[in-house]
Amino acid sequence: MPEQIEVAKYGSQKRNETLGNAIVYIFLTLGALIMVIPLVWMFESSLKTPGQFLTTQLSLAMPKNPQWGNYFRRVWEMTPKLQRGILNSIIIAVSTILVGTTVSSMAAFSYSKLRFPGKNQLFLAELATMMIPFSVIMIPTFIIYARIGWVNTWWPLIVPGMLGNVSMIFFLRQYMSGIPTSMIESARIDGAGYLRIFFQIMLPNARPAIAAQAILWFMGAWNDYFAPSIYLNDDNLLTVQVMISRLNAMYAINTDYPLLLTASVIALLPILIVFMVFQKQIIASVAMTGLK
Repeated sequence: MPEQIEVAKYGSQKRNETLGNAIVYIFLTLGALIMVIPLVWMFESSLKTPGQFLTTQLSLAMPKNPQWGNYFRRVWEMTPKLQRGILNSIIIAVSTILVGTTVSSMAAFSYSKLRFPGKNQLFLAELATMMIPFSVIMIPTFIIYARIGWVNTWWPLIVPGMLGNVSMIFFLRQYMSGIPTSMIESARIDGAGYLRIFFQIMLPNARPAIAAQAILWFMGAWNDYFAPSIYLNDDNLLTVQVMISRLNAMYAINTDYPLLLTASVIALLPILIVFMVFQKQIIASVAMTGLK
């Protein structure tokens, strides 16, 4: 009799667990559809002619005569050149992230494992800067950059990022704090310096977190519109997001929306590719798998 009760309880728990998983999957599927539908509509609308776009109702079906020329010819003939904007965004994002990730990782290592006066106070001061919105410091920073001649150059977009990212420092500090300090002490006893400890011990163990933060930072830098629109005026220096905005204003009279949607899809592709290639690092970082 007790065994039958246990079997009944186990069966009831199993059914409740299955029902709970089914509900979760349903909500996740609905959420995924809600996020994917606008992307699908943007892609299929980019294959229409301007007349089809204005006359057809909202539909997710492919048009009868897809205008693939929008992707292979017309979008690259627009002025300013979209390819130039893509190249500018790549240069700004990659140069900023390569240096900024290294600096942020070193800062996180210092805050998590090293001992020096005022460490906690300095870390809290950096965290406090995250509470200040960019709109508050926008005018003072613009005045500073204008006085040193950085307006209409890439330096205001590159140099601040090269000095580190506060949110990345905070995340990596929390991650590196979980790495045993005994490893650091053993390396110090063997005569290893702090740079060797950082590159041979901390970086390999914190690689998932660093990769995930770098990828998220790349996405933010690629999609940044506010700062480039403030500091850049020359068409040859514009990033892809600002360039699409300029194209929107330029082609608004002719209402060539499929061409603008084509440019938007092309600008979205690098983000999708980066996420699909490095999604394992993002999942590993969030899951906090720890040391091997």
